[in-house]
Amino acid sequence: MTLHAAGVAIRIAWEMSEPAPNHDPYALWRNASYRNYAGSWFLITFSRRVEFAGIALYLAKTLQTRMSEASLALAFLALTQALPIILLAIPAGQLADRFNRHRVMSISFSLGIVSSLGILATILLDGSIAWIYLMFALAAVGWALGGPSRQAMLVQMIPTELFSTGVAWNSSVFYIANVTGPVVGGGMMAAFAFLTPWTSMAPLFGLVVCCRIVAMVGIIRMRYRPESHAGPSLSLSWENVLAGVRYVWSTKMILATITLDLFAVLLGGATYLVPIYATSILGVGPLGFGVLQAADAIGAICMAVMLAHRPPLRRAGVTLLWAVAGFGVATIVFGLSQWFWLSLLMMLLIGALDNISVVVRHTLVQMLTPDEMRGRVSAVNGVFITASNDLGGLESGLTAWLFGPVASVVAGGVGTILVVLAAMRLWPQLLPIGSLGSIRPAAMEEPDRDM
Repeated sequence: MTLHAAGVAIRIAWEMSEPAPNHDPYALWRNASYRNYAGSWFLITFSRRVEFAGIALYLAKTLQTRMSEASLALAFLALTQALPIILLAIPAGQLADRFNRHRVMSISFSLGIVSSLGILATILLDGSIAWIYLMFALAAVGWALGGPSRQAMLVQMIPTELFSTGVAWNSSVFYIANVTGPVVGGGMMAAFAFLTPWTSMAPLFGLVVCCRIVAMVGIIRMRYRPESHAGPSLSLSWENVLAGVRYVWSTKMILATITLDLFAVLLGGATYLVPIYATSILGVGPLGFGVLQAADAIGAICMAVMLAHRPPLRRAGVTLLWAVAGFGVATIVFGLSQWFWLSLLMMLLIGALDNISVVVRHTLVQMLTPDEMRGRVSAVNGVFITASNDLGGLESGLTAWLFGPVASVVAGGVGTILVVLAAMRLWPQLLPIGSLGSIRPAAMEEPDRDM
């Protein structure tokens, strides 16, 4: 089974082995606005991973002798991040298409600064853990309201022919933050272990506050000129609010890719159980936990850099299906492993294969959607991403609470493989998807343009 997962990665690498004449993978980094865009996103993601690593490790350590309670605590931590995004994403898409996206993003993401200051104050004042959950939810409100605007802005910052390359670099930035965040979080918890478990998080959240302030400076410095999106002429009606949902439903390539990703990651979301695997199954300390938590991001970075240096995927649909199937196999092996190095290898493969899905999905969502709809369609995509990631953590935590962590992870991997088979049958449109570089906006139906 391990060899099969590695074979999938080799097959995908072969698919991308065509030379890339006249392809400049670093052209985007000469754009100052893109550098501010990517840099601010790095700091925001890094700070979120640092704070989550600190809180998750604190919960896993303090509840180590009560594994079921630790699983439930981590599940509710995932829920506090997921629920605001699910509830607010669709209205946030309306905001992104009605108002200046740069301004919406700036105001919304400032809630992350308020949240981190609130957590730091809670720690310094020896407050209740309930305040931590509340502040996490407040930050999630900000990410929910600003997320569709952030996603929709990228298309107007970079040339169309470089968009899939931009998605690959963007995912590299995201995953580098995912690598360094847990390592720094785990390392800081280890460095300040001489303090009580609660107060050892104060330096950690001081770093989070600084990162988010600097990120806000980068967001403000971005130069963004809105072009064709609807603006104030977009009326506040249910017809327009739900237009993004209808557009996704009618555009089968978008619906298929985001649904496949939703159920694959929802069922195969083993990363939320890494604190339990690290402390109770593999028996590694805080630094080992940080490395294991970062391993999927390291794999994703390697794949993202490869994608950025190659022309757009030539057979994106077939490659996507192989990648998700390999993701399921690697998840099963991780769930059964009791050897740290094998678990580490599987997490690397999980990240690498998942990144292919990220690039294909995001490119299709943004390039198939007309600009006046991108905020609302990005909002629908955001709901799917949140459901797959954070609700995947909730599902994994609850299943581990009921049946144990090993059963939870293995069953999720099996479910992921079954989802691939179901997707091939339900959406045959996936298989013919060719080069990502040839994707252009799909035709919109008249009812969706009632503005």
